[in-house]
Amino acid sequence: MPEKPTPTARELEILKVLWEQGPSSVRDVHRRLSQHEDLAYNTVQTLMRIMEEKGLVSHHTEGRTFVYTPKFSRDDSALHFLDRVFDGAVDELVMTLLRSERIAPDELERMQKMIAAARKQKLSGS
Repeated sequence: MPEKPTPTARELEILKVLWEQGPSSVRDVHRRLSQHEDLAYNTVQTLMRIMEEKGLVSHHTEGRTFVYTPKFSRDDSALHFLDRVFDGAVDELVMTLLRSERIAPDELERMQKMIAAARKQKLSGS
């Protein structure tokens, strides 16, 4: 099985739009990205064509419009990152986040509740 492609920073921005909005045209992605910065339509179009060549997205046509869809979900991409950077060790990822002090106390509380719910689900066999 071929290695899953790793997106560049700009490609990741496009993937985030596709994950949030669902299948989108170049115009839709450009409109969303250009809210935050000056970005040429042709740049987005070229990037999305390159992303398709790399296997990050696929497209179908609606009339004369190409509609792009990510080939991997956000969850798949996060797991790929975990495997590449932390060799799949979730505890190492969590320790890195804790050491960086980027997790607010309310986020820690939410994480504890999510862990408790996951533990309960595992124990009940669901």
